[in-house]
Amino acid sequence: MKDLLHELFSRALEQLRRDGILDAPPPAFVIERTRSREHGDFACNAAMLLVKAVGKKPRDIAMAIVGVLPASPWVSKVEIAGPGFINVFLSDTAWHEEIRRVLHEGAHYGHSNSGDGRAIGIEFVSANPTGPLHVGHARNAAIGDTLARLYSATGWKVYREYYYNDAGAQIANLALSVQARIRGIDPEDPRWPAAGYRGEYIRDVARDYLAGASVEVDKGRVTSAADPDDLDAIREFSVAWLRREQDADLRAFGVGFDVYFLESSLYVDGKVLQVVERIAAEGHSYEAAGALWLRSTGFGDDKDRVMRKSDGTYTYFVPDVAYHLSKWERGYKHAATVLGADHHGSLTRVRAGLQALAIGIPCNWPDYVLYQMVTVMRGGEEVKISKRAGSYVTLRDLIDMAGLDATRYFLIARKGDSQLVFDIDLARSQTNDNPVYYIQYAHARVCSVTRQMHERAIVFEQTHALKHLGRLDSEPARAVMFEVSRFPEIVENAAANQEPHLLAQYLRELAGAFHVWYNAEQFLVDDEDLRNARVALAYATRQVLANGLGLLGVSAPESM
Repeated sequence: MKDLLHELFSRALEQLRRDGILDAPPPAFVIERTRSREHGDFACNAAMLLVKAVGKKPRDIAMAIVGVLPASPWVSKVEIAGPGFINVFLSDTAWHEEIRRVLHEGAHYGHSNSGDGRAIGIEFVSANPTGPLHVGHARNAAIGDTLARLYSATGWKVYREYYYNDAGAQIANLALSVQARIRGIDPEDPRWPAAGYRGEYIRDVARDYLAGASVEVDKGRVTSAADPDDLDAIREFSVAWLRREQDADLRAFGVGFDVYFLESSLYVDGKVLQVVERIAAEGHSYEAAGALWLRSTGFGDDKDRVMRKSDGTYTYFVPDVAYHLSKWERGYKHAATVLGADHHGSLTRVRAGLQALAIGIPCNWPDYVLYQMVTVMRGGEEVKISKRAGSYVTLRDLIDMAGLDATRYFLIARKGDSQLVFDIDLARSQTNDNPVYYIQYAHARVCSVTRQMHERAIVFEQTHALKHLGRLDSEPARAVMFEVSRFPEIVENAAANQEPHLLAQYLRELAGAFHVWYNAEQFLVDDEDLRNARVALAYATRQVLANGLGLLGVSAPESM
């Protein structure tokens, strides 16, 4: 509908050019929904943007635009408000056409081709393979996977990518921790590694290593050497073992990836060294105090950063630069990375490193989607400990406590940069206070209407129903039609602005409008025309709820 209105106003502006009133190119005006439907359904700001070009007051310009605005069956009236906004009131025909569109397009309603098949790489989770995934990773997974679904729905070719940090000090500590368990040393023993991992899962890894077990990972197999003294073999087996466990947790969460990228491969293939040499060749690094520095202040950082320490090892952001360079070289001219807000400081230096390569990477590439951590509450108290991980709540714990649907919805329901309190008791409740239950219940209610029709041998004639949508003249029915019509716009905005919480919030609003209508009017009335019209709107609502829940990775149950 916004596109149709944009076309009408574009034609009006072109008419003003032909009439000599406007001698400048039409401005990049927008059509947006009004804050209150009392002031119309949509508003256009074209008049406000033409003041300098035309040399008249915006209200006078607005009157000129309205005077040549083509007639349309979708528009019932147009008003000028405030300093010159043009408010558009849609006709009943417009709302009815949208219901027809929903029922015609079905599962594809809300999809678009704005991405035009362009490739986008979305990196998310990317947890170190040193332990089970925690609730922070869970929020990361929910945001990243929903973004990927939204981009796919808006016409992008999406590649989901997981970057394994399988090199560095944390992996070394993992291997030492497993080796200590193999030797019968527990975390309370003074011989335990100072930075060792203490969870019970370390005991499980050590047990399988000693048993000579094999682990399937990346379509390959890693078999334990069962040698307590072979630290390299322990490291390789431990990483593979934990990668397998993390993959299993993500599958249980409904998340999968197209690409798994190992940090270690950047060293094996010489990519890290190539990045350092390229930056040096471009004159953006220097030696000082025995270390090699990136002149990152030249690219917006607050201070220069060490790339190679005096002991010859690289700081953590250097392989990150090499990794993102590989993304660029693999064709990801559009890329997004989901990261915890605590990684905010690394963003500038990674982008600075990419700029220092001087190969044409845009200064704001890649996009970063940041999120805050999660606090888990149950019984009014914070839950901090996992039986398995020892010191934190895991993704699997969350699914076991709250269920898959509630976990996915709750982790996406608030804007990523806001703190999130995950209330287990609320997530498990079957009340209207639980948003995911409230939304799923709306879907199930429509399904119950279908069952009642079957039991009463009532046949729904869609073609007949679409001829009588004019019977949907009550305010509750109009409110549902209004909410249904917002869905394509919500999907587009949630993807374009990388704000998947917009979809979660919208579905709750749609469910709310439907519940009000369901409680206000009977659907299966004797009047066949009215019955079919109401069922048509109910079916359209069910379709939108199912489409939206699917984008969130949440089920749409037929009964509850």
